[in-house]
Amino acid sequence: MPDFPKNPFTILDPSIRWVPAVTGDNLFNTAHETLLPPMVHKIRTEVKEWRERNYEGASETSKQLLQFWFNTPHQVEGNEFRFYFAQQEAIESIIYLFEVANARDKYELIKYDSLGRVSPGMFDESWTRYVIKMATGSGKTKVIALALVWSYFHKLYENNSQLSKNFLVIAPNIIVLNRLRKDFDYLKIFKTEPLIPDNGMFNRDWKNDFQLTLHVQDDVKPITEDGNFFLTNIHRVYLNEEKEPTLDEEFLGTKPAPDADTNRGIDLGKILRSDKIKDIVVFNDEAHHIHDPEMQWFKSIQDINNQLKLKTQHGLGIQVDFTATPKHNDGSIFVQTICDYPLVEAIRQNIVKTPVLPDGPSRAKLEEKPSDKFTERYREYIHLGYIEWEKQYETLKNQKTPVLFVMTTTTAEANETKSFLELNYPKLKDAVLVIHTNKKGDVDENATTKAAKAELEILRQAANDVDSDTSSFKAVVSVLMLREGWDVKNVSTIVGLRPFGAESKILPEQTIGRGLRKMFALDVPEELVVIGTEAF
Repeated sequence: MPDFPKNPFTILDPSIRWVPAVTGDNLFNTAHETLLPPMVHKIRTEVKEWRERNYEGASETSKQLLQFWFNTPHQVEGNEFRFYFAQQEAIESIIYLFEVANARDKYELIKYDSLGRVSPGMFDESWTRYVIKMATGSGKTKVIALALVWSYFHKLYENNSQLSKNFLVIAPNIIVLNRLRKDFDYLKIFKTEPLIPDNGMFNRDWKNDFQLTLHVQDDVKPITEDGNFFLTNIHRVYLNEEKEPTLDEEFLGTKPAPDADTNRGIDLGKILRSDKIKDIVVFNDEAHHIHDPEMQWFKSIQDINNQLKLKTQHGLGIQVDFTATPKHNDGSIFVQTICDYPLVEAIRQNIVKTPVLPDGPSRAKLEEKPSDKFTERYREYIHLGYIEWEKQYETLKNQKTPVLFVMTTTTAEANETKSFLELNYPKLKDAVLVIHTNKKGDVDENATTKAAKAELEILRQAANDVDSDTSSFKAVVSVLMLREGWDVKNVSTIVGLRPFGAESKILPEQTIGRGLRKMFALDVPEELVVIGTEAF
């Protein structure tokens, strides 16, 4: 990508976007169509032309918001602020398809298929659903906020709007929910980021008119006609008709069960399906879970849509899913993907860390030893991981505390690795957090003892605080991997001591994603050292 702009604010022409390497006689101009999500290239091209026509055909509300977001100078905490182009293109694509192209069902979306590979049977939903693919760390949460603001004011200001002032934002687990809450608690992001125009701009009282009520989990306030923002993990969306989940399921998001806290008298699932809600827009974070056959995520949204149609003849206003890895377990990409900001582009533009390997001579020494003892078999891998981590620790210790992240296969291996690290490396003495998970990356489902609950609370604190200056942890050892959301900024070295593939339902991008978020500002290059067995 020699000519690819390094500035993440630069508008990217579709002709220079990254495509996977191709072999044989496949020409570059067809690689867009054959190797990207099937609808993305045509959508990018039309959105570019629409942008150059000053958003012709959009409603006044949409035009005014786009003008404010992307063509108006912004200051945040005294510094110039601009949205990344990846964020701009994502919200532009949503608005263009919904409002200008009127591509609100599978038959209209199929028209953007470049090679005729998409068929109606590939779409499970009967309502408007778009998928936004954005690399971890590239600002998906801001796009959720942009889309929410757009829908709110479209419903408020435009006649016969099919959108809504009611929003359901769903996370797959508590870790992701807590990450979202850092931005959305007290509606903070709408007050600190340039999302809502000032009163008087375009002769409208934007900020006075934005009267949203936030409901987090079972903390449901009175439902208001001025707008409701339900921020929850997926368990609260299920109807309370099945067995309660364990604490582990509630925390990490595994089985389709109701929330463990419904005995407090609040059933969000019923509220969402009640006559109090006449319309709603759904945003899913880490939305690749929606296609997990063990999850009832899709069925719950489908049920809410059906209940709305019975009440008002209209279903969901729109569903937008956000994920860095919109892929089925077989590696095929979600057909509804309308926008793609891949990891390669995010790395090139320094939005995330650059994954790197140790030097060649160091890698050449790596080999598994013939031993039944796990840490002896992988001693060289673990040691190299420590050496790479120690380099970063010595360089950064006066600024940040880098974290070494080791992935194993079994609980016994995780315990053994923790002991090995603390015994052999003084810098890691009493500084290794081990997290017991099952083969899906979840804490043991059967853990109900006080000790297991205490471990769960440690995990909660570690997930929230390992980046903080007060955290005592310098290394984390986990079976498989922590689920999405544990994308802490301080992970600097990843050591993978197990195979990853479709059979484990863990994609390589998800694995590396645990360490991609940057510690420092955009102009500071950062690296993520990745070490792994051959199967890794």
